Amino acid sequence: MSRRSWLLATLAVVPLAACTASGPTEPRPAAAPALKLVAFDSCAQLEKELRAAAEKSYVAPPPMPDNARALGADSARASEIGGEFSGTNVQEVGIDEPDIVKTDGRRIVTVSGGVLRVVDTVTRTQTGRLDLGLQAYGEPKVLVAGDHALVLADGGGRPMLREDSRIMRPFNGRSEVLLVDLTGGTPRLLSRYRGDGRVVDARQHGSVARVVISSSPDFPFPYGREPEPENVMQDERSFERAPLESWLPGWEVTTGGATAKGRLDCSAVSRPESFSGLSMLRVLSFDLNATALGDGDPVAVVADGDAVYSSADGLYIANNQGWRLTRADRAGVPDTTDIYRFSLPPAGRPIYVASGKVSGRLLNQYSMSEWDGHLRVATTSMTDDASAVRVLREKDGKLAEVGAVEGLGRGERIYSVRFIGPRGYVVTFRETDPLYSLDLADPSKPRVTGELKITGYSAHLQPVGENRLIGIGQEADTRGVPTGTQVSLFDVTDPAAPRRLDQHVVAGGSSEAESDPHAILWWPASNLLVLPVADAKSDGALALQITGDRLAQTTRLAPTAKDTGPMRRALVVGDVLWSVTDGGLLASNLSTLDQVAWVGLK
Repeated sequence: MSRRSWLLATLAVVPLAACTASGPTEPRPAAAPALKLVAFDSCAQLEKELRAAAEKSYVAPPPMPDNARALGADSARASEIGGEFSGTNVQEVGIDEPDIVKTDGRRIVTVSGGVLRVVDTVTRTQTGRLDLGLQAYGEPKVLVAGDHALVLADGGGRPMLREDSRIMRPFNGRSEVLLVDLTGGTPRLLSRYRGDGRVVDARQHGSVARVVISSSPDFPFPYGREPEPENVMQDERSFERAPLESWLPGWEVTTGGATAKGRLDCSAVSRPESFSGLSMLRVLSFDLNATALGDGDPVAVVADGDAVYSSADGLYIANNQGWRLTRADRAGVPDTTDIYRFSLPPAGRPIYVASGKVSGRLLNQYSMSEWDGHLRVATTSMTDDASAVRVLREKDGKLAEVGAVEGLGRGERIYSVRFIGPRGYVVTFRETDPLYSLDLADPSKPRVTGELKITGYSAHLQPVGENRLIGIGQEADTRGVPTGTQVSLFDVTDPAAPRRLDQHVVAGGSSEAESDPHAILWWPASNLLVLPVADAKSDGALALQITGDRLAQTTRLAPTAKDTGPMRRALVVGDVLWSVTDGGLLASNLSTLDQVAWVGLK
């Protein structure tokens, strides 16, 4: 997800009465009022309120660009730590996130170009491939547990224009979830779920994956190159004519040649106090140890969202209310974010427990973190470009604000956030990069303890040992113009005086790690940091050895084979560093970084 994806998905559920689908520099302003979910009384009420909300909220889309059909989804990448082999670089230890590559030490599983491949890490050979037969256009990602993989393919997020008319179905599609057997290194498709909407994100606890999907109403919207009055009237008639089922997403599950179809029942739908009627979020639960997929036991809410955060026992989804851009107010939207919390049982569907509202917008999933029973949330206000960190606590079904520190980087916006236990770190940027250090030990009195102003910015902050942070982003000149990829080593031992110990700059360079932390590998056993970097000379991996207070050794890794594509990820298995491209895997000696093998993908 890109840095602009102003956070989290939105989701919350309160059971509906049984029915069927047929029927610190400035004074702190008052906290945003707590938000609660309200159940629908009946399917008839659901249909009535969806129509009214959709008609009020809908804005005729802008003219479609000529290259609209070529627009694709953002991609994501991977890496993190675990014993003798690395995993994906995730926000919370033990909670996995989908990515384009996974390893369990015995094998490496990759997905690219609609094909899943398995590489044996001992023989360093590809043992099997599976053409996934995807209809969803988004880059697939994978989760792994035991001998099974779960592949997620995004099928929504862009307008679909019929060639023979000006009718379009906006922001929808069909996403896919596939269960694959990896036994013996030869992948085999067990089951396929295909359902309306786009994949927002997913989180895996143990063998259970929760997949968040957002869908739009399933009926055509008149679409004109200009928002002429007659087109707007036709838009509104579309809402009047559409049946309730148009808002309720459908799906089909195919296992062993047999296909079962279903549609979300209105009894599974809840709503916040206000909503657009133009989107529906649902959370699906899949056990990777199962032999087949079901319908995911969905729970749903009339809302939308951008990113997902999960703690050990909670799932948070937030909605920045961007849907509130109405015909009468094209200039702006409410500067608030709705947040919902779900508890996560060991198996089965999430359970809604609380919701709340904060001022401002979130950057991404790293803008939220749960610690000691409190949720810390970092936001930037769109009205004055000032940022804040707010602390929420669950009470009587509400996420109520108990403390806040405000006025961070006035005139700037947040570029990265990292919460580590009772501390927090926030980077804002316009021309220089203030790194703020925060003390969050007292939830009712969060405070800024230190500030470091340097050129450039960090788009991601990665912990690399006690009181050490790595910042990955762009160096910039004194006017704030980016000049190339930079990696900074920070000492945050003294909360009042964070220091930059060392910096490595690749002039003119760029890195996926700036927008996708999955692209980072931190291997603490040898203090090795690896990330993809592209510049005029190379499109490979940058490996940096952290020794004491220095980025002591820098090595550029690139395969000798041709047409391999850019470096996407790095993994460690035993004494081998694997660098992953779409065309193959480069195996290097972990100690010397010398190439030992190249495994071309077929």
